[in-house]
Amino acid sequence: MKKLLLLGGSAQQIVAIETAKRLGYYTILCDYLTDNPGQYQADKFYLVSTTDKESVLEIAKKENVNGVLAYASDPAVPTAAYVAEQLGLHTNPNESVEILCNKDKFRAFLAENGFNTPHAKGFDNLDDIYVSKNEFKLPVMIKPVDSSGSKGIVRVDDWLQLDSAYNEALSFSRCKKVIVEEYLEKFGYQIAGDGLVIDGTLVFRCFGNDHFNPKCTNPYVPVSASFPYNMPREVHDKIHDEIQRLVSLLHMKTSCYNFDIRIDSDYNVYLMEVAPRDGGNYIPQVIRYATGVDLIECSVKGAMNEKIVLPDFKEKGFWSYFAVHSYHEGILKEIRINHDVEKNHIVENHIIVKPGDKIRPFTGANTTLGILIMKFDSMEQMLDMMDDPDKWIEVVLETD
Repeated sequence: MKKLLLLGGSAQQIVAIETAKRLGYYTILCDYLTDNPGQYQADKFYLVSTTDKESVLEIAKKENVNGVLAYASDPAVPTAAYVAEQLGLHTNPNESVEILCNKDKFRAFLAENGFNTPHAKGFDNLDDIYVSKNEFKLPVMIKPVDSSGSKGIVRVDDWLQLDSAYNEALSFSRCKKVIVEEYLEKFGYQIAGDGLVIDGTLVFRCFGNDHFNPKCTNPYVPVSASFPYNMPREVHDKIHDEIQRLVSLLHMKTSCYNFDIRIDSDYNVYLMEVAPRDGGNYIPQVIRYATGVDLIECSVKGAMNEKIVLPDFKEKGFWSYFAVHSYHEGILKEIRINHDVEKNHIVENHIIVKPGDKIRPFTGANTTLGILIMKFDSMEQMLDMMDDPDKWIEVVLETD
């Protein structure tokens, strides 16, 4: 039986383990958390950090694995590429993966190759930012170069905010480095979505609308992605072409991708993030409802170097995920959802908290209370509900 090594066993990653087992593979899981739920689904479990490249490599050698997959996990993607490359297994080039998974390297690569990209630079100490601050036009975004889930992102409108913003971003960086990036105004919605590259060709993409909630503690974390993207087909195609150019320059092979992209009023495309892994927040499941394409299965087969055959697909209907979130810290009393919405619009409920749990305000993917997968009757209804969720859902906390 062929063996697949999976990196990460969170609730959202279990689907990759289940898919691999359904396809007939023996599953081996690495995760540093003792309470990860994936350990009870995998055939074998190692309590090892997915970012510890050498330890994961030793496990892969010991188990004689046939493939390595970091499903929906930014921090684990470089490890998967490194281990697979060391063992001569199917993977994207490790050097290219490092570029895509580090924001400072990615911005530099885009600039060097003529892509539209905001002015940006990486820093590993605060003094150097102060020395270089005249290079930047405010506002700027301060981000950890290697974090995920929009954690640690801070907007700076005045340099007096720099110290606190730097410390916040640095606290979420594993390599203790941040990027300073000029803020890019978007036209319409920021573009979310996933895609599939086979042998270097982008054969499938599904773009959606990113939704943000300005009432959140961190208003730069998406609370929803709704599908399909509400721009004309020629905009979709222009974005597709830019992704393909990037993939070709980096000599990427076969894998799934998660996108965060912006356009300006002239439809110029800005590739903000192109991560060589499936999206989190159940985006692949939403896309499966919207198109019939199972990107989870594609990821597993790609990691195992198996042939991927896409079904005939066409975008149909209106679908989204919604990250249930709180504006405040406290003890959860209940999550109230409008009855009509619960009955007619929620197709999967993945809320992971219960009454009595202590919850935190929404600052990143790690403070999500759970995910809803939803369907809608029209584009207008979908955008309205995702842009103004307070009309149909309320997180109620215990009062003193």
